[in-house]
This record gives sequence, structure tokens and C-alpha cells, in this order.
Amino acid sequence: MDVLLPGSPIASPECPVYGQCGGCQYQHLPYADELALKEANVRVLLQAQMPLEEAVFQPVFPSPKTFHYRSRLDLKLTQRRNGAVHVGFSPAGRGPVIEIDTCPIAMKAIADFIPRLREEAAAKIPKDYRMANLTVRCGDAGQVRWGGIGRKSLMLEARDYFYTDILGRRIAYALDTFFQANLSILPGLVNFLREQDIWSKEALFLDLYGGVGLFGLCFNDLVSGVINIEENIHAVRLARFNTAANGLGNVVVQEGRVEALLPAILAEAKTDGNVVMVDPPRAGLSAEALALLKSVGRTRYLVYLSCDPSSLALNLRELAAGGWQVKLVRPFDFFPRTRHLETLVILQRT
Repeated sequence: MDVLLPGSPIASPECPVYGQCGGCQYQHLPYADELALKEANVRVLLQAQMPLEEAVFQPVFPSPKTFHYRSRLDLKLTQRRNGAVHVGFSPAGRGPVIEIDTCPIAMKAIADFIPRLREEAAAKIPKDYRMANLTVRCGDAGQVRWGGIGRKSLMLEARDYFYTDILGRRIAYALDTFFQANLSILPGLVNFLREQDIWSKEALFLDLYGGVGLFGLCFNDLVSGVINIEENIHAVRLARFNTAANGLGNVVVQEGRVEALLPAILAEAKTDGNVVMVDPPRAGLSAEALALLKSVGRTRYLVYLSCDPSSLALNLRELAAGGWQVKLVRPFDFFPRTRHLETLVILQRT
């Protein structure tokens, strides 16, 4: 759902296939207008589900980079019967793959690599393959790797991991693990959260759906200990690698479902000021996870980072019914030139 705002269209979008590709929607707008549109969307969607005081809303945190920011691209490959290979994006509507030679929102190293990717994929793909999903990734060092053709093609050895540095922590990730695509905005998000009055040296930080351990690694010095719960075995492998590589003795990574592990962890917690963070998939929290969070004890703050305002709005309504009060809402523009963004919400136990 988009709120229509007056804009000032610009004449020349950066991308030659803008409007055909299904990736970007706002390249025709100045960035200030794009941010205003996104901010209005979040307000409308959240307030449609529950009343919120105007004071809780903060302006969108802009991305330091509006182009060449994506550290990951997911591309489509098609091979015709005559052997011709096409690599590009899904179209905005129905139709064949939109073939590309570059992408202006991808990190420069990835954008420049796309012609070579087509050559490497064409050389690797079996003759009987007609379609494949390719993942291309990059890190701070600018190394580019890809996978998607053949079993285990996304798995990397530790020497091939990507990494980004945040606040003195080196955080590794791989082709087969989730990690935020916009590396340029991550320090802003981390610093903003560190500045909030929610931390206590006696408390635990419970990082649910913790992935490779990004937030636990960045906040472990603000609390007595961190528990990262993650069920994806590849992400667990990286989280434990990151914990060891950074020499953090107060971070524990537990493998399993949040819904299965969280009750026992909360029952054993000895302090009342614990902070829980959730960064769930686009569909939001499951009904079981919501029920757990509505009934948790010894937890004072809930930090919710959402990639979909619609599912966030529904979850917030449920959490409010369970005694949580929205303290702050701040969107972060992780995806400039597209309709997507992340929304950070801090809730306090009433």
C-alpha cells in the first residue's frame, strides 16, 4: 500500500531498465520525496491497526548511499534450448527475464561483475537446466562470489566468508546465510540502538532469530550476557564463528526454534530488565511467538526490527493487547529507490 504524495519527478532514472524490472519503484523521485513517501506509508499502516501518539514517530533515517549500496543481488538465469543464457531480474509484470549488464543499486563490485557472472554461469550450467536462481554477494573487502547452480553451490569455506566491520567487531556472513543487504546504514542503526535508554549491565540481551549474530555482537558490552537463538544451521555456524573470532565470552548461541527454546531461557533469567530483540521474516512473528512475547516475565524492553510495515502493524496490535506499549517508531531506509524499508520499534512493558 502506498500513500500518494506530491513529488518532483526527475527526468533521467539511473537504470536503463527502470520501469521494466520489478526491483526499483522510486528512481524517478528526488530522495527527499522518497523518504517522505515511505514515512507516510509507515504511519498510515501502523495507525490503521492501533492508535499511536504522534510523539512516538521519528523521521526516516536516510541511507548514506542511495545507489550502489546492495551487498547482495538475487538474479534469475534462463537457458534456451539453443544454449543461449540470459541473466537478469524478474519483470515488473508477466514476461521473460529482464536481462541486465549492470545494476545501479548494487555495490559497484557486484554491478561490474554481472557480465562476468553471465559468462561463468553459462560455462557451468548443465545443458538440461532451463532456469536457476543465482545469488551474488560482496563484503567490505570488495570480493564477489556467487552460487545457485548445483547442490551446495551456496556453501563457502571459512576462508571465503564475506565480512563487514562495525564498532570494532568483524562480522562474517556467507552466501547461504541471511544478512542485511545495505552495509552502509548498519553502523547508523547500531549506534542509534546503543544510544537508547534500554540497556543495563545486569540484564540479558535475547536476540531471537539472531542470524549470524550481528546485534548480539554489537550490544554485548552493554549487558551481562547475550543469548542468540537461531534455527538455521548455516547461520548458527556463522554466529559461533563470529563469537569466537571476536573473542566474546558472554555470548551464547543456541540452535533451535524460538518457540521451543525461549520459555526455559526466560524461566531461568535472574534479572527483570532484560531486552528482547526480534528481526523476523517478512511475514512477521508466528502466533506461537506472539503468545510467548505477550506473556514473558523479567523482560522490560522489546526491540522489533521489521522489513514489512503491514505484518508489523498486525503484530504490534497483538503485543499491545498483551501489555506492551510502543515507545518509539523509527523507519530506516535500508532499500533506497525501492518501496521497501526497515522499521524499528521499541516497546516497553507496561
